[in-house]
Amino acid sequence: MNRIQKFFTKIKGLLVHRFFQVLLFLILGLFAYGLMFSNVKPEKIQVELFKPAEQTIRSTKTVEDTYKTEQEKEEISKQVADVYTLKKEYAKNKVDLISSIFDSAIEVNKETDPERDKKEEGKEDKKEPIKTDAQKVSILKEKLTDEVNRNIEDSVFLALVQADEDELEIAKDSTITAVNNVMSSRIAASDVENAKKKVVEELGYMSINSDMKKASNSLARTAIIQNVFFDKDKTEEQRRKAIESVEPIRILQGQIIVEENQLVDRDVYRQLELAGFLSTESTIYPYIGLLLFILLTFGAFYYFFSFSISKRDNKYNQLLIFSLVFILSMATMKTVSVLADLKNSNLEYIFPGAMAAMLIKILLNDKLAVAMIILLGSYGTIIFNGDTPGNLDFSMGLYIIFGGLAAIIILSRPNFKSKVLIAGLLMSLINMAFVFSLIFIMDGHYTKMEYLYYAAAAIGSGVGSAVLTMGLLPFFEAGFGILSSMKLIELSNPNHPLLRKILIEAPGTYHHSVMVANLAESACEAIGSNGLLARVGSYYHDIGKTKRPHFFIENQMNEENPHDRLQPETSRDIIIAHAVDGGEMLRSHKFPKEIVDIAEQHHGTTLLKFFYHKAKKQDDTTVEACYRYPGPRAKMKEVAVIGIADSVEAAVRSMQHPTPEKIEELVSFIIQDRIQDGQFDECDITMRELSIVKHSLCESLNGIFHSRIEYPEPDKLGQKVKE
Repeated sequence: MNRIQKFFTKIKGLLVHRFFQVLLFLILGLFAYGLMFSNVKPEKIQVELFKPAEQTIRSTKTVEDTYKTEQEKEEISKQVADVYTLKKEYAKNKVDLISSIFDSAIEVNKETDPERDKKEEGKEDKKEPIKTDAQKVSILKEKLTDEVNRNIEDSVFLALVQADEDELEIAKDSTITAVNNVMSSRIAASDVENAKKKVVEELGYMSINSDMKKASNSLARTAIIQNVFFDKDKTEEQRRKAIESVEPIRILQGQIIVEENQLVDRDVYRQLELAGFLSTESTIYPYIGLLLFILLTFGAFYYFFSFSISKRDNKYNQLLIFSLVFILSMATMKTVSVLADLKNSNLEYIFPGAMAAMLIKILLNDKLAVAMIILLGSYGTIIFNGDTPGNLDFSMGLYIIFGGLAAIIILSRPNFKSKVLIAGLLMSLINMAFVFSLIFIMDGHYTKMEYLYYAAAAIGSGVGSAVLTMGLLPFFEAGFGILSSMKLIELSNPNHPLLRKILIEAPGTYHHSVMVANLAESACEAIGSNGLLARVGSYYHDIGKTKRPHFFIENQMNEENPHDRLQPETSRDIIIAHAVDGGEMLRSHKFPKEIVDIAEQHHGTTLLKFFYHKAKKQDDTTVEACYRYPGPRAKMKEVAVIGIADSVEAAVRSMQHPTPEKIEELVSFIIQDRIQDGQFDECDITMRELSIVKHSLCESLNGIFHSRIEYPEPDKLGQKVKE
């Protein structure tokens, strides 16, 4: 174990205590707070009225511009036209008045008619008939109101009393119709005279004498009045609605208030004051907000690590790795942010945000990788805020999260864990598509060189993430003794010295190991265990046989079995030694602990039945414990599955004519025998999982040892061809 491993082992030993766990999260929180402190620190702006601004100033918050809002409301209010209401009852009133005047005139004429007097000569108390026009006019005026009498000329009354009843009826109908037609339309104060002319024009076609026509015209003109009046209440209501429809004019967060070298006029100065840049009072709210944000995020992660991960060794390993990747990613993020601010460019898009997701995905698991990328994306909105306190760059946060999730998905596909660089190239294309989607959504206007710059930054982010991941993986694997997928794939290379040693010195064992690897990988994946670990572990599980290859039956190619000449005790020692020798050989080549455990534990403490019974025949006092493997028993599911697959493959290979029924019976027997022997007592594999393993092994073995057509012997085949 190197110094780095010893150092991290000591730290893991401290993390057993809750105090040091809390302390670690506090250190991480303080580290994040220190990096983001400058991004939320209120900026002191030096500006003077009617002088050019020394820098571009963006609003750090969204505030309402009350002055411009009031201006807009006033302008909208002025644009609302006055509301005028049509008094429809005025037309009816005037029609009724004209009708009453004519009716009164008709009554007067009837009352003063000489013919009526003649009819009443025989009656007593005769009245003196009225015959003068003046008297008739006087009677007519008595029937009307004083106001009407004042507004109508005497010549009109005279014409009315001089006309006969037929003329009055014609004049009445024509005048009422004309007045009603004209008064039904809208007549403003300025339109009254035109309306009077219009009513006179309508009466011009009456076939009555000129005096009566003049009287009708005069009455009609008198009846035409203004019928449209300003409605103050409705006008105020319309203006109120218009004012309420005005949206408040706001200075938006991130909006440029003044650009560098732009003159600070009164309007700009007022906006700066509204945004709080001219305030001399200091505020602590940004610091409190950042502190709360960090407490919330790290509080959630502390809860997750404390209660969601049960395996202690794994928990502390994950906690340390997560912390180191977080520190490394945050430091890189801050460095890129500072460089982007110095060069005043969009350099932030080159940030290798997917690196953290790829490292956590490969070293730990998907859940922690997703959690890491969400955390970095959240903090990225603050760090990449363009050095404008209070701003949050949500587009950059989405860019980090989207890229990281894409990396996790890509690495989840088969065979992509060994092709991190290819994954990085795919990431580059995804990053580029995402960046351009943001640009197009925001409808920005950019030059061709700027588009090329964004594309180059996106490609650099994807490739950089892959390169950094490949460069950092060996350090994490060495420091924490982690068996990553990358390491497993490296160990599965057929050109590895130990695999070549097995192939050359024990070819039968090599073939057996490959078969076991196929069986164990499928079975482990079926129960959700690490299939790649099972495959690679199976390749090396019998490496100890290379010390004495010919003492194992798979390597005895038509040779005499040496165990036939040996005592059971000697044979026992040789067979048992291959598990111990295998562990020692793998340790000497600095193999991961998991592979060493598979070599030592795949037989557990099972009994060498053949040699035990052979010894028992020679000596009844033989103790069974002496013919058992030293163990230990399987501690991992992968080891348990490999042990079953090892026994099953050897047993099925020795069968004369394997059928699906025989294979299933044999697999069931081997699994049941190991259960009864207590070989799974120290492993967390369940009965349900063992049932799935059995089904998977049977399927794989049926595919390997399927029935074949029996071809005739060569001489018989030739004879049939000749026939």
